[in-house]
Amino acid sequence: MARKRKSQRKAPTPPPSRGTTDHDKPRDKAIDALMALLAEHSFEEIGLAEVAGRAGLKLSQLRAEFGSTLAILGAHIKDIDRAVLDGSDPGMAEEPVRDRLFDVLMRRLEALAPYKEAVRSIMRSARRNPGLALALNAMAVRSQSWMLEAAGIGASGPRGMLRAQGAALMFGRVVGVWLDDDEEGLDRTMAALDRGLASAGRWAGFLDDLCAIPACIMRGPRRRRRARDEEEAEAA
Repeated sequence: MARKRKSQRKAPTPPPSRGTTDHDKPRDKAIDALMALLAEHSFEEIGLAEVAGRAGLKLSQLRAEFGSTLAILGAHIKDIDRAVLDGSDPGMAEEPVRDRLFDVLMRRLEALAPYKEAVRSIMRSARRNPGLALALNAMAVRSQSWMLEAAGIGASGPRGMLRAQGAALMFGRVVGVWLDDDEEGLDRTMAALDRGLASAGRWAGFLDDLCAIPACIMRGPRRRRRARDEEEAEAA
């Protein structure tokens, strides 16, 4: 399955594009600085002063853009979202849903490739910092909502939120494989993503059944009420 999908994939999507002018903006300087620092240090060791110093900014300039290192990280994730969405392939529109999501998530990994060591660092920090893990999960769920929509999968409402949470957990496991996958073709990563999508498909079926239960429960009382009303009408 993974090899077949690999053969169907187009050239890798370039990482998030920030032109020469954009790189001069304090916002983008701060993001680039944080990602560079994360490749060298843990998240807990990086303060706003370190980010400002690496970015060549005054603290006042950094404060005008961001309130915390977590906010800078959130801006980076938003940039990754935009890069993936900008790279959508219209030719995938007629493909099965699972193939479309496979393509979207592989493009996400391609966009993350320049930041691989920073991603490894932040995931390591999240494993020992529950607060950071919760914050990252919220960001991941928000991003996966966009990834699902890009693949033509509804991500609105309670069911969509559950889908996005499931996708975030699944993608997190795939990222763990990707971090140690040094093969050019990313065969291990694609195999892990295939397995994850297969599990997600089973979960989606279970979710559909689960969401149908309240409707079944409510239909019972409605039927009984209708039957009672009909009986009373006949008696009258």
